[in-house]
Amino acid sequence: MKTFTSALDKAWTTPVEEGGDIPNVVFKTRTRIESDDENPFDWKDLTSEDLFKGKRVVLFSLPGAFTPTCSSTHLPGYEAAYEEMKKLGVDDVYCLSVNDAFVMRSWGLKQGLTEDKTVGGLGFEKVQLLPDGACQFTRGMGMSCVWDSERGFGERTWRYSAVIDDMKVEKLFVEGGEVVQNSGPDPFEVSDSGTMVDYLKSKSS
Repeated sequence: MKTFTSALDKAWTTPVEEGGDIPNVVFKTRTRIESDDENPFDWKDLTSEDLFKGKRVVLFSLPGAFTPTCSSTHLPGYEAAYEEMKKLGVDDVYCLSVNDAFVMRSWGLKQGLTEDKTVGGLGFEKVQLLPDGACQFTRGMGMSCVWDSERGFGERTWRYSAVIDDMKVEKLFVEGGEVVQNSGPDPFEVSDSGTMVDYLKSKSS
């Protein structure tokens, strides 16, 4: 049987180091407009600078919207810890996945996140869901992986979390310590909200 897989560029699978710069890419997002339509949104391009420059941000990244661990634990944990993280010196909390803006919004609604319905709003009131549909940010972070024969996934992001301070990686938690291609296990031990809160507390004391 033929396979049509190709190897990923090594740079896309080698995680950025702490102290390093994050990639400046374009995120294709949807912004709320004044409309009575059932889908009252229009496209809005946001760059990494728009989202991260001049701010201290918690970012957590996961393999896919609607997938089990991402839905049952990873996103809910950060949503629950949002206010505590803000008190610990964080400006925003972002959840990133290699999914498009439509999927990310639907997932957020399914998760019960409170939607920001103001004109110009970009999603939800607490954790913001970032669509990295073309995998550009993920590749730039060195977190790209493929679960082809294992889960039937195309190119996705490895599970990790990070504190990003003014476009630089302050702290990085990579599951398993490295990006694994076509991994059988989907480790979830260090990128959880509890580990992140503990780190933020250690830096604020």
